Amino acid sequence: MATSSVRLDQELVEKAAIMGKALNRTTPKQIEHWAKIGEIMEDNPDLPYEFVKQAVISQAQKEAGKLEPYNFG
Repeated sequence: MATSSVRLDQELVEKAAIMGKALNRTTPKQIEHWAKIGEIMEDNPDLPYEFVKQAVISQAQKEAGKLEPYNFG
């Protein structure tokens, strides 16, 4: 994956460092996470945050091969 350097507000970086530490992510990975959530929310303004969050978690579980079958009824 190609990377780029960008200038970010120091307050944003500090908040990302705190949240990243709490969630076991690096500061850049936390910023990437926020950007991913923001992009999904902008593309789907009618979806609630919790739904988007669960969709991101489900995608990660799928990629890790950790999905469990769901039986209807």
